[in-house]
Amino acid sequence: QVQLVESGGGLVQAGGSLRLSCAASGRTFRNYAMGWFRQAPGKDREFVASISWTGTSTYYADSVKGRFTISRDNAKNTVYLQMYSLKPEDTAVYYCNTNLRTQMSGTPGEYWGQGTQVTVSS
Repeated sequence: QVQLVESGGGLVQAGGSLRLSCAASGRTFRNYAMGWFRQAPGKDREFVASISWTGTSTYYADSVKGRFTISRDNAKNTVYLQMYSLKPEDTAVYYCNTNLRTQMSGTPGEYWGQGTQVTVSS
């Protein structure tokens, strides 16, 4: 089993920044790719970003490319999502995810955190 706990969400004005964190436990974190997904009200959950087990490969949704950065600290069993230039359309619940594999693209694995709310005001 894997436990994922997100934090760092909040209310921010358009153009602002936030950093989300996801703390993992229960498995050897450094062996697995990690990802971020989000779900806005009335919409399906969508892929945001992912990072390979080594941290050398990252993938981003086109909608966040150039504004968001995913990173990981294997010593802290934590993955981060640094968000810049936030837009009202980034408003969503953000979820951490892993597929317990070494790579991840846009397809989520079965392990999810509880989510953290990000609200961007215009």
